[in-house]
Amino acid sequence: MENLIPEIDILTKQETEACQTVHISKDHNSGSIRKLYIESYGCQMNFSDSEIVASILQESGFDTTSDINQADVIFLNTCSIRDKAEQTVRHRLMHINGLKKHKPQLLVGMLGCMAERLKSKLLEEEKIVDLVAGPDAYRDLPRLIDQVDDGARAVNTFLSREETYADISPVRLNSNGVTAFISIMRGCDNMCSFCVVPFTRGRERSRDPHSIVAEALDLFNKGYREVTLLGQNVDSYKWSEEKNSKAWIEKNGGRDVVNFANLLEKVALVNPDLRIRFSTSHPKDITDDVLITMAKYENICKYIHLPVQSGNTRILELMNRGYSREWYIDKILKIKEILGYDCGISSDMIAGFCSETEEEHRDTLTLMDQVQYDFAYMFFYSERPGTLAEKKFQDDIPVEIKKRRLDEIVQKQREHSLLRNKTDLGKIHKVLIEGNSKRSVEFLQGRNTANKVVVFPKRNYLKGQYVNVLVEDCTAGTLVGQVVC
Repeated sequence: MENLIPEIDILTKQETEACQTVHISKDHNSGSIRKLYIESYGCQMNFSDSEIVASILQESGFDTTSDINQADVIFLNTCSIRDKAEQTVRHRLMHINGLKKHKPQLLVGMLGCMAERLKSKLLEEEKIVDLVAGPDAYRDLPRLIDQVDDGARAVNTFLSREETYADISPVRLNSNGVTAFISIMRGCDNMCSFCVVPFTRGRERSRDPHSIVAEALDLFNKGYREVTLLGQNVDSYKWSEEKNSKAWIEKNGGRDVVNFANLLEKVALVNPDLRIRFSTSHPKDITDDVLITMAKYENICKYIHLPVQSGNTRILELMNRGYSREWYIDKILKIKEILGYDCGISSDMIAGFCSETEEEHRDTLTLMDQVQYDFAYMFFYSERPGTLAEKKFQDDIPVEIKKRRLDEIVQKQREHSLLRNKTDLGKIHKVLIEGNSKRSVEFLQGRNTANKVVVFPKRNYLKGQYVNVLVEDCTAGTLVGQVVC
């Protein structure tokens, strides 16, 4: 197996700085005249939203294509979390506008968080797109396209307090037929000082649990074997049968309210062969009830993404995270107490936040030593317009120092990822097969409950099957082994 590893590695510095994964729409040809091409950047929520967009436009007579040269409408579903993410989109638009010179009728639109942040400026000042639609305006896309067809530019960046797209069945783009996303809520009420999300995605709104369970059941019946429940902060999920409003919930003391632990259980009961994951959790909001529910059901994966952002309490206060270093470590200990030390834990970390000293940076490194994350997403601080940090603090750490601190965090995480994977050697892991290995068609890959990639010889095993794999080797990013009976 020496020629197989390393299959993957933890995110490189360049990848973590950009945080840019691109998903492109798949081919769907029903004979419609117009074809839609979508590129999605950034977080899993954007990929899920693109599936909603594809569904809405298919109902309006569009087919989807994976060939940008065949497209009549091109949408970029954008990320605004860092400046580098926005610059990536701008460079991509330069290429797309080059295509437009040869195809004048081509309609180019921007969706998502960057669209919400810049709004009509993209049309009036920069004139780099024909259409702008924020995350809550996707139902309006057919009308906006008609408006552009009539010769006008179109924009809708209205943020809703109610929109959840619960009634729309997403078109699964780039699907492997095994894993899928289910959006359970939208928006965020946490005002972390560095984060633009509350301004680009609005306030929290939870989706009807009946529609979530129905979507999970439909996916299982179609052959999917794993779903990831998505939200900016899934632990804040709350739904009242009588009235889904925060005021009603507070007035009634939470009675008759479905919380995230309840929802996890409902989805787990769809079928024991349907794996459940979720993302993302906020450390201050994840409850013991969620952990106990995870421990109760074998098909709820034992993996938690719990972003710490910094290991220093003063910096956490400036970030408005709502917890201290000590509180966060206690939460990690509680996770390990309830779910065991094999539970996968990952994190986000920001290097060089406003006024961070060398000692405070070292606090992040020592917290990493104490927790030993399985993997992490690591960035240096990028000031975002309109955030609380941009208004209140000076971005006073030189870029060279930010990059050096990030390098130290990345190197530390490489060491920990390898150490954590070595603890899996000689153990048998239940793996859901997702498809061929990235490096060889003679091998398959899947993930274990802790969200680690496991690679093994193909033989006669099929995508969507569960297999037991004895792990014999590893890198910092991959487990390698053999299927055992």
